[in-house]
Amino acid sequence: MAIFSMNRRHFLGASGSVALTAMLPAKAFALLPTATPLHGLSAFGDLKYGPDFSHFDYASPNAPKGGTFTLAPSTWLWNQNTQTFNTLNSFAFKGDAPPRMELTFDSLMTPALDEPDSVYGLIAQSVTLSEDRQTCTFALRENARFHDGAPITAADVVSTYKTLKEKGHPHIRQSLAALDAVDETEKGAVRMHFSAGRGPNAILDAVVLPILSQKWLEGHDFGATSMEPIPGSGAYRVGKFASGQYIEYDRVEDYWAKDLPVQRGFNHFDRIRIEFYRDRQPEFEAFKKGSIDFRAESVSKNWTTGYDFPAMQQKKIIKRTFPREKRPLMQAWALNQRRERFRDPRVREAISLCFDFEWTNENLFYGAYQRSQSCFNGSDFQAMGQPTRDEMKVLERYRGKLPDAIFGDVPVLPVSDGTGRDRAQFSRAIELMREAGFERDKGQFHDRDGTKFSLEILSNSESFTRIYNPFIQKMRAIGIDASLRLVDPSQYQARMQDFQFDMVGIAMQFGATPTKESLAGMFGSQAAKTPGSYNLPGTADAIIDTLLDDVGAASTRDELVATIRVLDRVLRIRRDWIPNWTVANHLVAYWDRFGFREPKPDYGFPVETLWWIDKEKAKIIGKP
Repeated sequence: MAIFSMNRRHFLGASGSVALTAMLPAKAFALLPTATPLHGLSAFGDLKYGPDFSHFDYASPNAPKGGTFTLAPSTWLWNQNTQTFNTLNSFAFKGDAPPRMELTFDSLMTPALDEPDSVYGLIAQSVTLSEDRQTCTFALRENARFHDGAPITAADVVSTYKTLKEKGHPHIRQSLAALDAVDETEKGAVRMHFSAGRGPNAILDAVVLPILSQKWLEGHDFGATSMEPIPGSGAYRVGKFASGQYIEYDRVEDYWAKDLPVQRGFNHFDRIRIEFYRDRQPEFEAFKKGSIDFRAESVSKNWTTGYDFPAMQQKKIIKRTFPREKRPLMQAWALNQRRERFRDPRVREAISLCFDFEWTNENLFYGAYQRSQSCFNGSDFQAMGQPTRDEMKVLERYRGKLPDAIFGDVPVLPVSDGTGRDRAQFSRAIELMREAGFERDKGQFHDRDGTKFSLEILSNSESFTRIYNPFIQKMRAIGIDASLRLVDPSQYQARMQDFQFDMVGIAMQFGATPTKESLAGMFGSQAAKTPGSYNLPGTADAIIDTLLDDVGAASTRDELVATIRVLDRVLRIRRDWIPNWTVANHLVAYWDRFGFREPKPDYGFPVETLWWIDKEKAKIIGKP
């Protein structure tokens, strides 16, 4: 499963969703002055870097420039597709765009990947907060330029936000719902006004939207698929490409921002080349031969047994782990509740009992994974055991509207006996299906209209077949007519966007400080009705919507953590998502021709922009 990032500012730099919420309650940015131009913003604390900083600590200003870095990405955002592409517009709903298109654009501000919730000026030289903290005014840098030399003006910024709010990818449109107005001031600055009552992290996600050219926007149909590059202003520009095969991003030699503190020490490769493969095994074979430089391994069998080939034996390839980011990681299956037979949580629980993680981990995963329990796995936002005192403050507001079970231990997925034939779990699954009102006749459950109770898993990768087949067999064993449908990347993307599936798996990463809008795109009722959203199960629950409002209103990190933990408890009782497995580290292999600074930053793993070619290493392995 490719990883979709739910927060672009922690994805930039650039290894995504843009989440723009309304501006800020009274306590938001409490440590930051108003009516004073600021070089950066931090939601819940002081900025790490002062106004005169020279570069981020994890950057490498003295690293050499040059060479080509080739990869097949495993991460993406918006309408991007890691297996193919047929448009270069990464911000619209239609089509499949190539990953890393965001490298060709700059934004008003840019994140620091060693802080959880801060941004610093890029196109914006400074930002000024109003007294009520609902209006932000951005003074733009006079030397900011698009690649064609045209200046980036307030008119470009205003046109960008208005276009994306009206015509952007559905997740962007939903995120921009709280932007009340954006306009140009008499002094050529940009003023944004947001509706009141939202969390302090909101504006930090708003300001990392790529800025587009007003001239281009006025002369093109923004929603149409097109292989014409949109004019950018970033450190890279679109170079050579062949639809569905490869795309190259060429470093801009005269990049206008290369000497700014927020950009010094990044973007060392002359060229970043992305190769597209329809499945993981051909991609792995290309890596073995040296056609790909870097591989984020996602198949445990390969990681355990596959790295025994000549280049490894000759020590030309490094195989190692890097710590995962300090951000919530979600890997789970969604059962589509837009289809009536999946609406009862007992049905969803019964299906989850058919996945024997312990057997799968031992026999198929080589013991490499741990069981995931939560949509916020590996973070402070994952609920554990009994509710804490802070969680109880949230829960008490809704006593009587929440199930009594939520005030006890958080639900955890059961541990099987590891045989692959756990009779207790099978019996419980059958019992749950019957409790949900489905009759079992001759070993087969039927829908209420008499047809077989069917479930089709949608997949776009042959590598998952060996995992899905035992799962399917167990569902069939209890009486569910389960099957697997393998489709090509474009069809998979289209069916996901239109919610044309019974069950599908996805992996995604939230920001270190999730916002209301990023969470609403996954769990909110409005997103359930919006084609292209990431509310794949179709969750529509008034209490969840209210909790999302509470997330938006949180004014301290402790309050935010407690509220999201309560949200986690509700989601786990509802069984909207079936968490499956997780791993504590990035499993990485790369040809030993690179230099990089360690340790990696805590909130991002932007290999493309932080690493560089080490000529001595490259010479040793004969791969310059």
